[in-house]
Order: sequence, then C-alpha cells, then structure tokens
Amino acid sequence: MHKSKLAGFIIDCKTPDLMQAAEFWSAALGMELVRLPAEEGEKYVRLLDPASELHIEVQKVQHDSRVHLDIETDDIPAEVARLQACGATVVEQMPRWCVMEAPTGQRFCIVKNRFAAFEEVARQW
Repeated sequence: MHKSKLAGFIIDCKTPDLMQAAEFWSAALGMELVRLPAEEGEKYVRLLDPASELHIEVQKVQHDSRVHLDIETDDIPAEVARLQACGATVVEQMPRWCVMEAPTGQRFCIVKNRFAAFEEVARQW
C-alpha cells in the first residue's frame, strides 16, 4: 500500500514580477524567502515553513492567479488511480508530477515525496 500526505501549497501568481509577488507572500505569511538557482529561480521562489512540515512556493504562471495543493506520495501512479476512483480527473501528466482536478473544480498536483525525489536526484549524480 502506498503512502500519501499533504506536501504543501503553491501560490500561483500571474505576474511579470515574481520577486515582488514572493516578497508580498513572504511578509504576509511571516516566512523567509529563498531564491532558487538557475532556470528554476525564474519561475519559483521558496518560502520557508518555520515548522519544516510544508513545502510552500510562489510560482510565476500564465493562467489566472490561484493557490493549488501538492499531495506527496511514494507511488504517483497508485495515488492518481486512487484519486480517479474518488472522482478526480487527470488534467496533465508531467514527467515528475501529475496535475489533477477535483470533482469540485480545484486543481492539485501529485508529486513524489521529498525523500524519494532526493534519492532519485542522488542516483543521477
């Protein structure tokens, strides 16, 4: 049986100035802002959860601004299948995550749990 849990949330911002958006959310949530390197830093800024339990990022997007949840799992296909059985639909399958939509219209992503993702990157080195 696979394991899944709330990983965190992503604040999708339709904005030309990602840093300005990230600075607002950093101040609003009282979380330290962390710039990410290279191409990743052009699209994402990390906010540090003081309890280190949630993964929170500000993301520059082309669609309307919104907040979406990430659910982390050790088995993405199994979690996608489980959620489809609950009524969710797949919007887009990406190489490392899956975008889904709840029957009520909210979008969310299924992502590898942090430890599995780190292990995968380490194997590539």
